Amino acid sequence: MKLDFEKTGGLVPAVIQDDLTGQVLMLGYMNQEALDKTQQEGVVTFFSRTKNRLWTKGETSGNFLDVVSIAEDCDNDTLLIKVKPNGPTCHTGSTSCFGEEKVAKRAAAIRFIAQLEEVIQERKVNPAEGSYTNFLFKKGVNKIAQKVGEEAVETVIDAVAGELDTMKGEAADLLYHLLVLLAATGLELKDVVGVLEERHKK
Repeated sequence: MKLDFEKTGGLVPAVIQDDLTGQVLMLGYMNQEALDKTQQEGVVTFFSRTKNRLWTKGETSGNFLDVVSIAEDCDNDTLLIKVKPNGPTCHTGSTSCFGEEKVAKRAAAIRFIAQLEEVIQERKVNPAEGSYTNFLFKKGVNKIAQKVGEEAVETVIDAVAGELDTMKGEAADLLYHLLVLLAATGLELKDVVGVLEERHKK
C-alpha cells in the first residue's frame, strides 16, 4: 500500500463500511501509525484529531470494528475499510454515524441472517454435540423438508387467523429450517437471492 500521507497533511480519510450489508458506518482519519496498528491488530484504529492521539474505535464502548479488508483509492489518498462491527458504530447508539436507522435496522436483520447461515454451514462441516441443527442434518433431507412444510403450514394458519405474535415465531422457525434445508442440499441463501435478482431484471 503506497498511501500519500504528505498530500493530505499526514492524515488520510478512512471510510468505514459494513462488509456484510455495504452500509457506510463512519468516516475517520489515519496516519501511518494508525494504519500500521490497524493492520497488525485487525481492529480499526484512527488518529483522533480532537484527542491528538491514536484512538481505537471501541476502546471505551467495546464496539470494536473488526477489519475484513483495506483498500486504497486510485489517488492513493483515501482508504476504504470493510469491517464487521461489534455493536453500534455511532456514539449516539445508531448503527451508522450517517443516521439511516431504517436502513440500519434492515442491515442488522440481514447481518443476523447471514450469521445464522454461517453457523448452520459450520455445523454441517463441524458437528457440535447437542446441536439441534446437527440432529436435523443426521435425519436427512426428507426430515428437514418435512419440517419446512410443517412450519410453512403453521405460519399460514397464524396469518389467516390474524395471530401476528405467534406468526412471527412460526415464520422464524420456517426461515431457520429453510436455511438448514438449503445447507443440507448444498445450496446457500445467495443462490436463492440470485434467482430473485434475475427475475427482478425481467
